[in-house]
Amino acid sequence: MRIGVVGPGGVGGIVAGLLARAGHDVALVARGAALDAVRARGLRIDSSLGEFDARVDAGPIEALAPVDALLVAVKTWQVPDVAATVGRMLAPRAIVVPLQNGVDAPDQCAEALGADRVFGGICHVLSWIVEPGAIKHVGEAPHVTLGAWKTPADERLEALKVALESAGVGCRVSRDFPAALWDKLLFISSFGGVGAIARAGAGALRTVPETRRLLVGAFEEVRDVATAKGVALRPDAVSRALGMIDTLPEDAIASLQRDIVAGRPSEIDSLSGAVARIGEQVGARAPIHTMIHAALLPQDRAARAPRPVKLATDR
Repeated sequence: MRIGVVGPGGVGGIVAGLLARAGHDVALVARGAALDAVRARGLRIDSSLGEFDARVDAGPIEALAPVDALLVAVKTWQVPDVAATVGRMLAPRAIVVPLQNGVDAPDQCAEALGADRVFGGICHVLSWIVEPGAIKHVGEAPHVTLGAWKTPADERLEALKVALESAGVGCRVSRDFPAALWDKLLFISSFGGVGAIARAGAGALRTVPETRRLLVGAFEEVRDVATAKGVALRPDAVSRALGMIDTLPEDAIASLQRDIVAGRPSEIDSLSGAVARIGEQVGARAPIHTMIHAALLPQDRAARAPRPVKLATDR
């Protein structure tokens, strides 16, 4: 397979790097400083799975040959624009797998590219950009969950699973992908949101009793919204999420918190914002996530505000 990856960030970078190291034909959509760095020396990976520079076919969408599978690994707010432009990269029977946090990306991709092409995807990994074209990965190997969305899983999805596994990326095809997607939302919206307002890592979230109770309450809200929406989460979804928090490194933080602290646009609208929005739609109140969304919105909006251009004559 020729596998495309859109976005050389924490998720896209580590997955593209591992696929390339395993000998797969990888097309990486990148631009700016990241593209320059990858073309000059390869995609630099510093991982618990090894340190290496991966050579990939990198460029803008229009410069890359068609792919058999495309992994969309951009931020949630970038998905609609990406979905509207990547069609030219797809071979006739190519599939598209979005790997975003949140629950909106599969429908956004299916609407733009066709329901017969789009399958569900979730990536569990702790990795981030160190500098353009360089990715740091800690902890366990990445794990991807795939699944049917509007069309049943078929041999194309199985071929992608085999490719990922051959690269050291754990992979499974879920029989109930919506439940898997909401299970991820339960964890990441709560861990990211509570961590961002507390400005604390996993160690503090799990050991400060008051903050731990807030985190549990946030988990429970997502479970209740999912149930009201008709998504059947496992009965132990909350305890499993809390168990994951208890095993993370003390200083581990979610990408939402990392973006908020760095003054970058965040995924708050697609995480706690989505929990609050969908909760209103299905009649399941989510006051903790509503509060998290409201508390972090000013910083997110400030990060998105146009910055004035400073001229040489300005003092």
